[in-house]
Amino acid sequence: MQVELTLEDQIQDLKSQLTGDMFQDMDLKDKIHNLEMQEKGVKPTDSHFDCVGCGA
Repeated sequence: MQVELTLEDQIQDLKSQLTGDMFQDMDLKDKIHNLEMQEKGVKPTDSHFDCVGCGA
């Protein structure tokens, strides 16, 4: 039986993998950012992108 992680669990798991090296952590931080946006339901108004800055 596979248990599906909540968004918060996924975010915490990714945060635990951060190394403190900005370049190494870029992909992890991007994934964290996208999950946090999903969790909070954040999306710029009048935009087909979820995030104008990163185009996610």
